[in-house]
Amino acid sequence: MTKPLEYQHGFSGSNAAMFDIEGRQKKARTMIAVLEDFQDKPLDQCALLNDGGSTGIIDEYLSRHVGSVHGIDIDEQAIRHAQDNFKASNLVFQVADALALPFPDNHFDIVISSQVYEHVPDAGAMMREIHRVLKPGGVCYFAAGNRLCWREPHYGLPLLSVIPKWLAHHYVRLAKRGSHYYETHFTYWGLKKLVRAFRMHDYTLRIIKEPERFHASYMIKPGSLSAKVAALVGTLLPWLVPGYIWILEKPSERA
Repeated sequence: MTKPLEYQHGFSGSNAAMFDIEGRQKKARTMIAVLEDFQDKPLDQCALLNDGGSTGIIDEYLSRHVGSVHGIDIDEQAIRHAQDNFKASNLVFQVADALALPFPDNHFDIVISSQVYEHVPDAGAMMREIHRVLKPGGVCYFAAGNRLCWREPHYGLPLLSVIPKWLAHHYVRLAKRGSHYYETHFTYWGLKKLVRAFRMHDYTLRIIKEPERFHASYMIKPGSLSAKVAALVGTLLPWLVPGYIWILEKPSERA
């Protein structure tokens, strides 16, 4: 068995997308649209944790709509950038480990976990920590990539996430994209098992069919052939959709 790799401590240093203000803000707008659609509690009354938020761009946007935002990441460079560039009375940044969150039980109304699970050494431990710090009835906005995809999004290499990890390490070296393949993606079924402690509300197909409503036109062009194909695949073969957006609800104590 291949030994798991440690954290990618300097991820932002090799990923320019983490500093793309426009691109990150687009993701944040979709988060707000989905949360507003699902939540009964007004967002401006909610305490939110962005778990693995990186450089703070998304956090700053969220802070305009949410009561308070606490952004954490293991990446010290990213957190320094966030602290230096984004300041608001309801916004805090902190270097912290997603596998051992420095917060009490039942603390947050909302947790954001967007494209993070594949980067941590133990995705199960991360989800247990999210469950722990959420209040009963609280929700996690969970955006996740599918292992079964043609082009791996971090390295741009065909079938990289599908092949065995030991072979993937050699693949990225031969392609001169890195020294190791750190990410560990799950299939649709693996992701469902990962979040089994929550009530899962799948927004993926709704977003595909109504991208304008959820400010997701940057991901899928409304009315396009690709949107129609994606809707068909999402309806008939959800396990082949390249990525998912789920709302994960922590059951209330009365449930």
